[in-house]
Amino acid sequence: MATEGLATRRVQVAEHPRLLKLKEMFNSKFGSIPKFYVRAPGRVNIIGEHIDYCGYSVLPMAVEQDMLIAVEPVKTHTLKLANTNPLYPDFTTSASNIQIDKTKPLWHNYFLCGFKGIQEHFGLSNLTGMNCLVDGNIPPSSGLSSSSALVCCAGLVTLTVLGMNLSKLLAKYKNLQWDKVLRLEEVQAKLGVSLEEMLLVTEEALHSEPYTPEEICRCLGISLEELRTQILNPNTQDVFIFKLYQRAKHVFSEAARVLQFKKICEEAPDNMVQLLGELMNQSHVSCRDMYECSCPELDQLVDICRKFGAQGSRLTGAGWGGCTVSIVSADKLPSFLANVHEAYYQRSDGCLAPEKQSLFATKPGGGALVFLEA
Repeated sequence: MATEGLATRRVQVAEHPRLLKLKEMFNSKFGSIPKFYVRAPGRVNIIGEHIDYCGYSVLPMAVEQDMLIAVEPVKTHTLKLANTNPLYPDFTTSASNIQIDKTKPLWHNYFLCGFKGIQEHFGLSNLTGMNCLVDGNIPPSSGLSSSSALVCCAGLVTLTVLGMNLSKLLAKYKNLQWDKVLRLEEVQAKLGVSLEEMLLVTEEALHSEPYTPEEICRCLGISLEELRTQILNPNTQDVFIFKLYQRAKHVFSEAARVLQFKKICEEAPDNMVQLLGELMNQSHVSCRDMYECSCPELDQLVDICRKFGAQGSRLTGAGWGGCTVSIVSADKLPSFLANVHEAYYQRSDGCLAPEKQSLFATKPGGGALVFLEA
């Protein structure tokens, strides 16, 4: 099995309790020993919300929680998936005929997405089968990308089984005409100005009142039909107001905050944590007021986190519910967790009683990795 180019580490499984337990469960399940293990971390977006698909960078952090898969390639074309969590049932299918039911977000579909993605990218057929046992400790539906971690894990599993070199995978980019894809970053690039200057352009070019479809058509010199078919997608074709000024202002200011955050981390001034916290706070205000992707529960949780010692706190993930991320000094962490738990999760109505691991601390975690038993 060739793994050149993949991030690999040889380990004594017996010295790692979680790996050892997974190995024992694998042997009990499949009657054999895993040939290798793959892990991929969850992640939290520290800053940079709803700007990636506009062409701008974001600043995520891997968390310590992860997805871990024990793998054994087999000589048949059968793909067998199992999970250490009994809530997720076993699944078996043909590796040569992967079918994904998009209407049902079943756990194994995320693995199949990673597997099928590698298969289709390289135009492969007749892939070998494998036995896989999945173990995860990322809280689900929490904005920490547990599903993405499983997809990434599955892709790494497939690449490792195939013996392919990740360093030889190249991302392809094709410039498209504006009427096919128009991202705000492309507008900035063509104008050749800074993000701060783009905020001024936004002030000059757009008005703060919402735009109607008819007004957009007049500005672009196109028909309503062309707007619907060439610019809008199925999710926005029936929208009747467009807050272009607010959305553009969020994207350009948030993209600037990401670069400021990165610069502060690199320069590491004495008041670094304070400065980073201020940027996170500004980000939440912009998400709440300009992009309108927050909700009362998130706003309340952010306020509580700041009240009890967070230097900065903001929503993370897509928003409209989900998760907040806070930057907290290590010496304040125990009291912070206790106070936030009491103030938010132990409200008198009892509707926000936390599930296990809904509130936790993490340091930056490592990236995706293949473990080979030494």
